[in-house]
Amino acid sequence: MKCILCGGETHDGEVVVTLNRGETVAIIKGVPAQVCENCGEYFLSKEANAVVPGRADEAVAKGAEVEILRFAA
Repeated sequence: MKCILCGGETHDGEVVVTLNRGETVAIIKGVPAQVCENCGEYFLSKEANAVVPGRADEAVAKGAEVEILRFAA
């Protein structure tokens, strides 16, 4: 796939996603994505888009200030 920002080629990879929800920061490692080899921008897979927001919501529900998680579908 082509990067929508710079037009570079993307490839399968994993990224770290950081989400801020109010007073909570959720850091999720190993998230599958298409990563641009030119600019480094990433595009999450459909699977990741279905999982990542819920993981951040779980961190907020637990009252975490900072939570570091591994991606798991």
